[in-house]
Amino acid sequence: MAVLSVEEAAAARDGGGGCAASLDDDGRPARTGTAWSCFAHIITAVIGSGVLSLAWSTAQLGWIGGPVCLLCFAIVTYVSAFLLSDCYRSPHPVTGTRNYSYMGAVRVNLGEKRTKICGVLQYVSLYGTAVAYVITTATCMRAILRANCYHQRGHDAPCGSANYLFMLMFGAVQIVASQIPDFHDMTWLSVVAAIMSFSYSFVGLGLGFAKVIDNAAIKGSIRGAESGSTSDRFFLALQGVSDIAFAYPYSLILLEIQDTLRSPPPENKTMKKASMSAIFVTTFFYMCCGCFGYAAFGSETPGNLLTGFGFYEPYWLVDFANACVVIHLIGGYQVYSQPVFAFFEGWMSKRYPESRFVNKLYPFQLPLLPPFKMNPFRICFRTAYVVSSTVVAMVFPYYNPVLGVLGALNFWPLTVYFPVEMYLVQKKIGAWTQKWIVLRVFSLACFIVTMLGLAGSIQGIISQRIS
Repeated sequence: MAVLSVEEAAAARDGGGGCAASLDDDGRPARTGTAWSCFAHIITAVIGSGVLSLAWSTAQLGWIGGPVCLLCFAIVTYVSAFLLSDCYRSPHPVTGTRNYSYMGAVRVNLGEKRTKICGVLQYVSLYGTAVAYVITTATCMRAILRANCYHQRGHDAPCGSANYLFMLMFGAVQIVASQIPDFHDMTWLSVVAAIMSFSYSFVGLGLGFAKVIDNAAIKGSIRGAESGSTSDRFFLALQGVSDIAFAYPYSLILLEIQDTLRSPPPENKTMKKASMSAIFVTTFFYMCCGCFGYAAFGSETPGNLLTGFGFYEPYWLVDFANACVVIHLIGGYQVYSQPVFAFFEGWMSKRYPESRFVNKLYPFQLPLLPPFKMNPFRICFRTAYVVSSTVVAMVFPYYNPVLGVLGALNFWPLTVYFPVEMYLVQKKIGAWTQKWIVLRVFSLACFIVTMLGLAGSIQGIISQRIS
């Protein structure tokens, strides 16, 4: 199958219509995004299910390794964002031709062969993130019922329930939400999701802090969790590294977010500004959630800070935090799914330009909502996508190992390798120059981290399947 760029996809889907007065320099409808809307998209993309595993990850790495690892991944993410934001336009980052997507930038800078490799990795990662969000949402919905049960019947009551029903419920909501046409229609959803992410981050932070005060002691050690054999602790530490990597995943959709920004000012300057603010804010929350969670529970830190029931009371606050996670991940699922939708729908539109099933838009209106247009192929494809991600989540409902695998798959190839290679080409940096050596060493170090983290996470999935 030929790889179609998202810019071709969008052109095929949109048909190039519109009034001249409301068009950008590329003939597309005028972009209206600002630093604030960009910040909201980034927060929605970054602060996701990964934040809930950070206390557990810190527990596996200890009081030195955990915070240092969090800080290092924040730095790597910002460097990646800095490199990528200059690749939105080529050959010049301000006046060049727009690259509407991550894959489009790879095609322009690195050629068709590496574009295909990038496409496979990107869409597998995006799909995997959708699967992880189904798992996380179901876990949080289940935790709400269990928290109420424990409050009414006592902490030792048998309050277990299966996640499958909640996964199906979340999938049903996403089938509806997936009919949002594209990123340009999602600012409101990202703003709501960003508010929710701040809410449950504050709750997790507050509960951890309160638990430390209640304990009148700071738990944990420099070495980290002491349970299990030496080899078990080693693999769990590697899995913790990958879970932290998953908490900083937005590089692979950075250019799609940047494509929503208006100009002037130059899009790369707005993106760098928004990225710095968003990464600073998220890293602060991550450090607080990870460190206070570990300080509260030590070696007994749960894999998911809000659903592992280290906190039983106040039950209503635990319920509120988990409800915020659910609402946030409804938006987060869409942020990570829209690039997949744009690619496949554009590819089908180009391949079957005469098909009414693929290209025809039909007006549709629901009570109390403004009219909108539906496309039969969009309905079928997006519904199948949501259903398949839900089924995979039901087969592999392992929170921490799944996040670790996805974190490792995202980290080196998509967050480091391709941005570094594109930047070297874009800036025409010669081989064996000082900047070239620094970027190559940076990429190699991240590759080693990725392979170690992937090994630990795969071992974790195998262990849970056996048990």
